[in-house]
Amino acid sequence: MNSQIGTWAQMDEEGRLILSEELVSQYGLEPGTEVWIENGENEFILHRPVTQLKKVYIEATNHCNIACRMCMRNTWDESYGWMSEQTFAALLQSLQHLSNMPLVSFGGLGEPLTHPRFIDMVEQLKEIGADVEMITNGTLLNEKRARKLVDAGLDILWVSIDGASPESYADVRLGAELPKVLTNVDRLYKMREGWRYFPKPQIGFTFVAMKRNINDLPEVIKIGRRVGAKHFMVSHVQPYSAEMQSESLYNQMLRNITYMPSRWVPQLNLPKMKIDETTRDVFYQLLNSGCNVNFAGNDLAGSNDVCTFVQGGSISIGWDGSASPCLPLLHNHVSYLHGKERRSHRHIIGNVIERDLIDLWQDPEYVAYRKRVQSFGFAPCTPCGGCELSESNELDCFGVTFPACGGCLWAQGVIQCP
Repeated sequence: MNSQIGTWAQMDEEGRLILSEELVSQYGLEPGTEVWIENGENEFILHRPVTQLKKVYIEATNHCNIACRMCMRNTWDESYGWMSEQTFAALLQSLQHLSNMPLVSFGGLGEPLTHPRFIDMVEQLKEIGADVEMITNGTLLNEKRARKLVDAGLDILWVSIDGASPESYADVRLGAELPKVLTNVDRLYKMREGWRYFPKPQIGFTFVAMKRNINDLPEVIKIGRRVGAKHFMVSHVQPYSAEMQSESLYNQMLRNITYMPSRWVPQLNLPKMKIDETTRDVFYQLLNSGCNVNFAGNDLAGSNDVCTFVQGGSISIGWDGSASPCLPLLHNHVSYLHGKERRSHRHIIGNVIERDLIDLWQDPEYVAYRKRVQSFGFAPCTPCGGCELSESNELDCFGVTFPACGGCLWAQGVIQCP
């Protein structure tokens, strides 16, 4: 039995590739749809068309009940608020008319559970058939809220855990207590027992890796397993202040990103092996050998210049109804790249109060923008970072105008969001 996930396709007499109805529906491959094709050594990858809306990020609020050491909110100058009933109703109205419902993910820059109507939002989305996930710091996940989220049918609960001990956790999540958060998560985990085979919500842990906490990561995963976590996502820290630059773990790695064609880079193919005290040091040296390392058929270098937000068919909606191509562009902010300040200006394509969400998504200019992001070569700001153009997202050395994404660490696989 073939363990790979896949399906057969067929060429017709005119040389056209015939896909199954299931694939056509799953990926929104309507007649006339354009798709981006990526060539591999033994395969070609047919990417999701940029016209398919697959995920909607909703920032219910940018308020938060704790202060995290690495948060963008520490250095910005933005107004605060909660998503109004009118704004959410407009979103709901747009979504309920879609034949293929996108995943709705509550995230952004605030704590969703501080919104007084947040659980009502989850309930209404589930009523129209949406899969719903959220990310939380877990401090407000008391018994009453947990019961309502379980009863509503929340699909995934992501919890931010950045330390394995009360001390290391509190050093990052200022104002939060790890034992309390774990008690809250464990209580929700036990509430799901009535779901039997497929309990909801599934639990995920997110971890922001820094020099001060990276040694805690293995223990955080063990803690997560004890409270039923099935998903783990690790991201590097994005330094939003000059002080946080010293916490990053990826500076040298950025310099190693190559923009040469892969055929010019030495290829090292390794078999499956157990990484232990015998092989660990050798494996580490091989990873830093300057070769593109393939481990048992998996390219460990990953992809460069790939916008996960566009590739994933997502759009981000701020608490005020502003629509943006991605979470980083929802807000004006300052970050640091190679020791220099980089100013990112927010990019808003419209507001769901003024225009229907689907109308915004299908706007020809916005579709053209997504096609450009999916197919164009990003300026080499991440390995270079030397010119003044890298100090903002207004223009890059390739002549790409605002928003120029050459300095985006999400596009290089350095920063990740659930």
